[in-house]
Amino acid sequence: MLNVAVLVSGGGTNLQAILDKIQEGYMPEVKIVSVISSKSDAYAIKRAEKYNIPVKIIPRRDYGDNRSFSRALIEYMQSIKVDLVVLAGFMYILSEEFIDTYKNRIVNVHPALIPAFCGEGYYGIIPHEKALEYGVKVVGATVHFVTKECDGGPIILQKAVYVKEEDTPESLQKRVMEEAEWNILPEAIKLISEGRVKVEGRKVRISQTVN
Repeated sequence: MLNVAVLVSGGGTNLQAILDKIQEGYMPEVKIVSVISSKSDAYAIKRAEKYNIPVKIIPRRDYGDNRSFSRALIEYMQSIKVDLVVLAGFMYILSEEFIDTYKNRIVNVHPALIPAFCGEGYYGIIPHEKALEYGVKVVGATVHFVTKECDGGPIILQKAVYVKEEDTPESLQKRVMEEAEWNILPEAIKLISEGRVKVEGRKVRISQTVN
């Protein structure tokens, strides 16, 4: 069984996508052992509570710097024996210590086809605004391992979404979530739980057989 902690800061739509897939029996070897929120009023907390998943609130504002905040996260996750950390709308950059502690065990979903429209400052609606400003015809989402370079870790999965002439940043954001993010994030977690994901330098190899 793969023990997963999901880190959230907001509404938790990607968390819901994971929960739905678990309920469907899509990933029988995955267990969410805790949802960790950086904000006490995040709606994601209600989603977790509906499924009786333990919730831990670790407010960023309670810590003087990113290092001490990340240390609190590490200590809690080690206490509950977390195997995989999933960032699902988590709005804070993790410290180098955190990333080293969970090397190749932290995944994030980004609302763009990395390396386009990514990096520091590209979060929320911003990648979609920039994509429309640039005039690209195809956007999408990426699930990647988290490294010290923002949005720069090895790519696990990507899914493309076509831009429509009438798209606004909001409509594009909604479609990228529905058509890409909510599919490839659970898929990546499933692949990891089956032992089918191997990191080789910058590349991720996905085995066709379950280990």
